[in-house]
Amino acid sequence: MKKAIVWACAIGLVVPVLGAKDYQIKKTEDIQKTLSFPEPGLDRGIVVDNIFGSITVQGYQGTEVQLQIHKTIKARNEEALERALKEVELEITSEDNIIDLYVDGPFRDRHERGERSGRSNPGYEVHYDFDIKVPLRTDISLKTVTSGNISVQGVEGDFDIRNVNGRITVDEIAGSGDAHTVNGGIKVVFRRNPGENCSFKTINGDLDIFFTDRLSADFRLKTFNGDILSDFPVKYLPLEAAKEERKGSKYVYKSDRFVGVRAGNGGPQMKMDTLNGDILIHKR
Repeated sequence: MKKAIVWACAIGLVVPVLGAKDYQIKKTEDIQKTLSFPEPGLDRGIVVDNIFGSITVQGYQGTEVQLQIHKTIKARNEEALERALKEVELEITSEDNIIDLYVDGPFRDRHERGERSGRSNPGYEVHYDFDIKVPLRTDISLKTVTSGNISVQGVEGDFDIRNVNGRITVDEIAGSGDAHTVNGGIKVVFRRNPGENCSFKTINGDLDIFFTDRLSADFRLKTFNGDILSDFPVKYLPLEAAKEERKGSKYVYKSDRFVGVRAGNGGPQMKMDTLNGDILIHKR
């Protein structure tokens, strides 16, 4: 059930554009919505599942979700533009005190199967750039794939953040969770050290994670082409036992190649994994 209280949109002009994939037409639309949680006094969360575009979330002193969206359609011709207007939509639903923003379209099946976006090109791209204000105490789940970064500021709650081609920046967070991307760095600044396990992972980029003083946590760290640096004194932990597999009559033992260290008296596990980048554990 959609929970929009107030909404407004301004539709931009259709103008010619020259760019990638021979897109000749560009159409823009600005959308504003105010959304309410069914039970504002209980635990609440917001989910944003995007494909093309950026996501920015900021915590504020309020009880509603203030949503601003910049929508851009790039199309090869007028026919493709009309298809985009019919085939792509933003679905807004609410269930169990969680507001869900879901960008739906024919590209969904292709991306969820892991195929390249260039296959079966419909002749258009639809980008949604989200700018969202949420109550300070809100769990967040954010996902985009390409053409945008994800940024979170001043939220207290658990987080699950996924990107593919873009950075992830989380500032002044108080909670626990995962932040994963593929092509981009990850920066997370904790206002309060997490009390549960966290995971930070990328392929091409640095991991910059900032903790407050008196940190007690166990770290599992791995980088192939980079350095591992810590502002906190740490002690090495024993290597985890190799996993055993059976191939025919042979036993195969595989190590995950993570280095284990402990800060303070130990505690929740902080897993940090990059291929081409540094791991930097900062003290604020």
